[in-house]
Amino acid sequence: MTNLTHFNDQGHAIMVDVGHKDITQREAIARGLIQMKPETYQAITNNRIQKGDVFAVARLAGIMAAKKTSDLIPLCHPLPLTAVSVEFCPLDDGYSIEIEACCRTDGKTGVEMEALTAVNIAALTIYDMCKAVDRAMVITNIRLHKKSGGKSGLYQEVL
Repeated sequence: MTNLTHFNDQGHAIMVDVGHKDITQREAIARGLIQMKPETYQAITNNRIQKGDVFAVARLAGIMAAKKTSDLIPLCHPLPLTAVSVEFCPLDDGYSIEIEACCRTDGKTGVEMEALTAVNIAALTIYDMCKAVDRAMVITNIRLHKKSGGKSGLYQEVL
């Protein structure tokens, strides 16, 4: 196991110094699920939620969250994101919606946390918009699917 980089020799939390790193194109894709009752699934996919278009609002929330990641996670670097996308894939078999966020930057550190934050906040926004009809929704399986760029190169989730 590699040494944890967010701690100094005295065990104090630090923000990693990335000043010596090269600027490279970096991309991260994160995924997650929100599971719900069949009625909730139908209401979302047929755009019948009283608060409005769930996917449109959750997409904007995810994008905004990616841009604010360093404000939410104390040791994350603020990054100049070059692109953020949030997509939704309704899955009929389990009455769940898969959320995928993709973040890109040209920088000295990766965008994994931004993509993961976007998925989390998009899922929480779906929950918020639909909780009046289904408080039993479950947000689950949030993970890094793929990342590229930087010294460590390519990571791909093993399915």
